[in-house]
Amino acid sequence: MKNFDFNLLTVLEVLLEEQSVTAAATRLHLSQSAVSKQLSKLRETFDDKLFERTAYGLRPTPKAKQLAPELRRVLNQVEQLTRPSEFDPSMSRRKFRIELVETAYSLTFPYFIPELLKQAPNVSIDSQTWHSESMDKLLRCETDMGIACREWDERSLLHIKNLPEELNYIELTRDHPVCLIRKGHPLLQEEWNLDTFLKYRHLQVTFGGIAHWLLDDVLKMQHLKRDIAINLTDFSSAMQLCEKSDLILCSPAKYAEEMLGHYSLIALPVPTKLVPGTYVLLWHKHFDLDPSHRWLREMIIDSVKQVHPV
Repeated sequence: MKNFDFNLLTVLEVLLEEQSVTAAATRLHLSQSAVSKQLSKLRETFDDKLFERTAYGLRPTPKAKQLAPELRRVLNQVEQLTRPSEFDPSMSRRKFRIELVETAYSLTFPYFIPELLKQAPNVSIDSQTWHSESMDKLLRCETDMGIACREWDERSLLHIKNLPEELNYIELTRDHPVCLIRKGHPLLQEEWNLDTFLKYRHLQVTFGGIAHWLLDDVLKMQHLKRDIAINLTDFSSAMQLCEKSDLILCSPAKYAEEMLGHYSLIALPVPTKLVPGTYVLLWHKHFDLDPSHRWLREMIIDSVKQVHPV
């Protein structure tokens, strides 16, 4: 490692992300042969194949997967050392990695992205939907920031006070669940209460790496539970199914408000008392003093709060 070229680490990172020499070469603005040569150097340095060729592209070896978390941390530290103390968005080509829950896209992206593109025409956003590994990726500094759902209700294990101390956060907006049903649903002829709510079968969306809602925790305390007929992983499909069946769908209210114009559905209040939850912007404290990171998170915070105040 005495004469190691640290630029090779960037090549390794891109290969891990793209799992294709062709795609990596395009991103790095290099020829395929140049990337192949650098991969050979990486294999020699780490005494491992790092990637195996398959019909679907490159498959990382166990060694490459082991290197990935530490690789991102090292590159972040190098970026911090070489990044200017002043940030000029008009000149930046930085790529930000953001992971967010599905319902946060419509509450955030339409409001900050236009201003971002105006101020920083060459900055790019690589967004992924929040999943069970997203929190660990934030803790390893593999993503720049995340937008997740957390609770203020003391009965929830996802209470905001339980966030890892390595992370900083700010509330973007609070929200509460509503019940969605199709127009003409038979329950509209009944008194709307908890008994009616539990009488009908339900459609549940598992999102953001969360397998159940605060609502279910509260019902369990009363020795009650919903009859979940169908479990899906995206709200769009769930809403389509909801308008074609007698299933009840619970959804965050602000997201439902954005989507109701596209579906023949009616929103009803959840017939039990719940403390509103919150969408939080999360980032590792490692990025606190990074001027470009601060610029983006302030833009997200300001734009969202203008439309959806806490």
